[in-house]
Amino acid sequence: MILIGLLIGACDAPENHTHQQVETDVKVTDLMLSDSQVLLANIKTRKVALQKATESKVIQARLATNTKSATVVSSRVAGRIEKLFVKETGRSVKAGEPLYEIYSESLQALQHEYLILQQKLQTESQHTPYQSLAEAALKKLLLAGVRQHQLDEMLMSGKVKPTNIFYSPASGIIQLVEAAEGQYVSEGSKLYALATLSNLWVEAELFAAEGNGVKVGDQLEVLISGQPVLNAAVDFINPELKPGNQTYTMRASIANTGNLQPGMPVQVRLNQVMEGIILPVQAVIRSEKGSVVFVETEKNTFKPRVVKTGMETSTEVQIVHGLSEGEIVVASGAYLLYSEYILKHGVNPVHQH
Repeated sequence: MILIGLLIGACDAPENHTHQQVETDVKVTDLMLSDSQVLLANIKTRKVALQKATESKVIQARLATNTKSATVVSSRVAGRIEKLFVKETGRSVKAGEPLYEIYSESLQALQHEYLILQQKLQTESQHTPYQSLAEAALKKLLLAGVRQHQLDEMLMSGKVKPTNIFYSPASGIIQLVEAAEGQYVSEGSKLYALATLSNLWVEAELFAAEGNGVKVGDQLEVLISGQPVLNAAVDFINPELKPGNQTYTMRASIANTGNLQPGMPVQVRLNQVMEGIILPVQAVIRSEKGSVVFVETEKNTFKPRVVKTGMETSTEVQIVHGLSEGEIVVASGAYLLYSEYILKHGVNPVHQH
């Protein structure tokens, strides 16, 4: 700021009388420099043009349970819970693994009916009323959650077991246990909440600058050690920053290849594409009130312009409002002009708009 202040201040010296006379015709909101001042301040300009820029970012992330794929395990029949095979949350279970054993008089009655009908069919023709009754009883048992192998065992033994074991309908993580041994439950009572692992979430914590311009639907690549690259799309961005670390959560969904577990560390690669008017980051001066660039209105004459920015990479920023194609802007040295403007006019250029 001192350097350029001295440079521009030199415009008022007697030997630069001709330049000083020209400056009286320049608007008060403009800054006019000589060729030597522009050179010494390293001010470089470029013509505004429509461009396209791409940058890849690799961000640390982790796999998480997809709560949208949670399965509720409820009791198919009324009865008393005799045994819980899984009593704690966080445990991983596989499809077909025993969950609970229940004593149910209504289920016993239905099994006994099916057993009698099957025994009748063993001694009589298949084309009897017992055939349709047995099929109806079988359907009720299967809908109640009794498995075929349990029915086969009952038919072989010729006896109805006092209790029945029910199995996990899917593989996943137990998120909630709402049953207890000895508890009486009604039909439809919630016993477990099970998060299946066939689909997982990829969650990344993004800083504001890191995720600027990322939106739902953007494509990304999931990088997992020892695994092929997985393609996914952003399906959720938390609009609220987390207190403390000032980050927000970006989430995508991926299909489980079979050996992925919640909590595994992964990386995501974001390929950000910007189109339109794109400037170097150093060309834009930021303040709490907005963003400013300097436009060259005449040779070596610069005027501040408030702009609205869009997407941003580590080196370039998109201008979505405030500039037109063909205008000349300061690409480097903008901060020196900004400081000199405040020094000379006593006001932040953003506050004038």
